[in-house]
Amino acid sequence: MKSEIPSAVTIAGETEILKAYGDEVTVLVSSKQSGGKFVMFHDVTPPGGGPPPHYHINEDEWWFVLEGTASFFINGQWRDIPQGSAVFAPRGSIHTFKNNTDKPLKQIITTSPGGFDTFFARSAEEFAKAGGPDMARIGAIAAEHGIHFISP
Repeated sequence: MKSEIPSAVTIAGETEILKAYGDEVTVLVSSKQSGGKFVMFHDVTPPGGGPPPHYHINEDEWWFVLEGTASFFINGQWRDIPQGSAVFAPRGSIHTFKNNTDKPLKQIITTSPGGFDTFFARSAEEFAKAGGPDMARIGAIAAEHGIHFISP
């Protein structure tokens, strides 16, 4: 049985690096490449970095820690997740992560279904603006993609 979605290959160094929320994201498998089924990306979070607490209406999200230790807020509590470990957050669950170390945190992050790459690219455009992002616009972009930030 032949798939309607063609196989895809992403070669290191041949994809755009998106920068938003302090992170650098390299899309490894885009929504387009997966036929909208998922997005997989390589994420580098600098020391002290991490997204604000949030939840997704549309996507499940999971992480694999490649290098460093990620401090995750999941299931209502903080937990340090070491290299080689995985975390899953179903849609609707409040979550975030932080890099509380002095070295970059590197993770593979996957969301399903696809669409998160479009959200991150739109956010990166806003973060690249002179003078920094308009945070009201960032909130609007997130809401358009079913992502809602929670005040700490």
